[in-house]
Amino acid sequence: MKKELIVLLVLLGVFLAIGCAENGSEATNETGNPTADTPVSEQESETIMVSAAASLTEAFSDMESQFEAENPGVDVNFNFAASGNLRTQIENGAPVDVFASADQKNMNTLAGENLIENSTRKDFAQNSLVLIVPASSTLNITGIEDLTTPEVGRIAIGNPDSVPVGNYTRTALTEAGTWDQLENKFVLAEDVKAVLTYVERGEVDAGFVYMTDAKTAAPGTIEIVTNVTVSTPISYPIALISASDNKEEAQEFVDFVTGEEGQEILEEYGFTPLSE
Repeated sequence: MKKELIVLLVLLGVFLAIGCAENGSEATNETGNPTADTPVSEQESETIMVSAAASLTEAFSDMESQFEAENPGVDVNFNFAASGNLRTQIENGAPVDVFASADQKNMNTLAGENLIENSTRKDFAQNSLVLIVPASSTLNITGIEDLTTPEVGRIAIGNPDSVPVGNYTRTALTEAGTWDQLENKFVLAEDVKAVLTYVERGEVDAGFVYMTDAKTAAPGTIEIVTNVTVSTPISYPIALISASDNKEEAQEFVDFVTGEEGQEILEEYGFTPLSE
């Protein structure tokens, strides 16, 4: 009887040891390495930062879900602002993977400083400049010349030194011979979205924005007066940043923007696509 009891206790100890080993294995799976059931996208997700011109806000935001669905290992974060401010951030070492500018000037500056991968640079869209007024305006503004009348007191434009739409505006008005006459009426904005907001709220008598931004205005808040001729094409370049640690994933986003799907989305938002 004593011998049988000893055998029984030994067997019980073996069963307990096996059970502990199995529980330990399960704990390792829960808190250690991913199990076979863990989705690949959760195991290997990479985040890329895309700094893009403010005028691209709606179009690029719309691209995000579609791009991420087709590239499950990539998460896109956006930083929208005036192209000049974004360029300065990149020059100061901001952790950016992709830059999409509303003009060639800021991209050229980064290229000259070897801060972009020139081989990845592509023009992907064009835009146009328009003069807008508040829908409630009673000033009967029909063109640029009307802005010189004493009744027009405040005109919103992007800051020409940092905002591409402001630089395009300065070029257009200079070529039209009205820049000097209007300069004391300007309200300088930090980006094109701010110009639009000033006009929507009726805080200024007129403003210059891209056609694509005018189309995003709240219904019944603005009127498009006229297209404004600019001798320099309003074209948008995109490129990888040289210091990017995620060049493969960043290139996937550039390929999406310049590919068929990205170009279709840009066209939906009023841009002229420039697929190559």
